[in-house]
Amino acid sequence: MTIMIGDKIRDLRNQKRMSQTELSKILHVSQQTVTKWETGKAEPSSSAVTNIANYFNVSADYLLGRKAKKQQKQVDIKNDPIVLSYGGKPASKEDMEVIKAILARHQN
Repeated sequence: MTIMIGDKIRDLRNQKRMSQTELSKILHVSQQTVTKWETGKAEPSSSAVTNIANYFNVSADYLLGRKAKKQQKQVDIKNDPIVLSYGGKPASKEDMEVIKAILARHQN
């Protein structure tokens, strides 16, 4: 069963014990618009999704029902034989320091 964005909006609103009117004022839309979102008769615009996510401190992916992306596998360059050699030759300590610096820059 797929949960619609309207269900998420309603659940988040109810958790804060807010009325549709209160939420509509915060988001600068009409109460009827919030009703349409929650009943599935309309979908919020991308800017409205952003505003909703920001207000409720959730991600847009959460509102859209998307699963979190899998994290990339961490490579331990000290023990990875592929990283420790290049062209069949063992990597030098200097090479390993360069590799570490490059990886550190790309992780930030």
